[in-house]
Amino acid sequence: MIRWGIISTGGIAHAFATDLAHTDSGRAVAVGSRRQASADEFGERFGIPNRHDSYETLVEDPEVDAVYVGTPHPMHHEDAMLALRAGKHVLVEKPFTMNAAEAEELVAEARERGLFLMEAMWARFLPHMREIRRLLADGVLGDLVTVIADHCQWFSEDPKHRLFAPELGGGALLDLGIYPVSFASMVLGQPNRVEAIADPAFTGVDAQTSILLGYESGAHALLNCTLRAVGSTRAAIVGTEGRIEIDGAFYQPVSFTLIPRQGEPQRFFDAPAEGGLRHEADEVARRIEAGELESPEMPLDETVAIMRTMDAVVAATVR
Repeated sequence: MIRWGIISTGGIAHAFATDLAHTDSGRAVAVGSRRQASADEFGERFGIPNRHDSYETLVEDPEVDAVYVGTPHPMHHEDAMLALRAGKHVLVEKPFTMNAAEAEELVAEARERGLFLMEAMWARFLPHMREIRRLLADGVLGDLVTVIADHCQWFSEDPKHRLFAPELGGGALLDLGIYPVSFASMVLGQPNRVEAIADPAFTGVDAQTSILLGYESGAHALLNCTLRAVGSTRAAIVGTEGRIEIDGAFYQPVSFTLIPRQGEPQRFFDAPAEGGLRHEADEVARRIEAGELESPEMPLDETVAIMRTMDAVVAATVR
């Protein structure tokens, strides 16, 4: 039973605390906020006994085994480092950091201290994603040719909203694009070619970014994200012997269809009703109990590689 401390009282922290209640692998024992009132309100809502008015006191809480970092993107590096230096295992919301250099620093710190660290890319641990990885390992699609993924949402143009705020790491790429980029990494690995175009929102953050990734195998990934419109949020993996089509939203608990080049399609999974963040919490507990310092399903070297791809996308859009 992992005793969790939660940094932040924002929306994603609420989702994590809610889903944590659906698992028997851990429980929230502490929450930290910059304001005591926020910590107390969050603690009351989720039955969390230890309520701290700073992240510093949260990470020093002796009752906390692991820290969940749910602050805005630009604070991930600082807050995760704070927890690691306090000797806590850490689960960091995605995107893991703002760039690959920050990611490398966190990974080096965790490895030096012998602590567990993982990016909270919750989609990796959903049942349908695990089944897709099994099918790919079995070679049912033959040689992989193309990955397609779309994460497009509509947001009202509010300069105070974090997605439009440059100082909070706003923009489509970091908040939405991380999902298709991570999905492509899961399927095809690290690209050797990165092309991208982007157009800005009214605050200067990217409103839409489209990405083309190339791989040594000859495979391509076509990825898109935007803040301006609701897309299908579907994904597909295409191979020489068939394809997998994942229903929208592909990064949530959903069904998918295996469509062979010859033969009848097979449907997998009825979408479950419960939230999906509990699966990543279970993974953290499973690995810590086994004495492991990272998850083979979301390895630290891959997280760093994903941030390098994100850096390359940004660089490609500012030429």
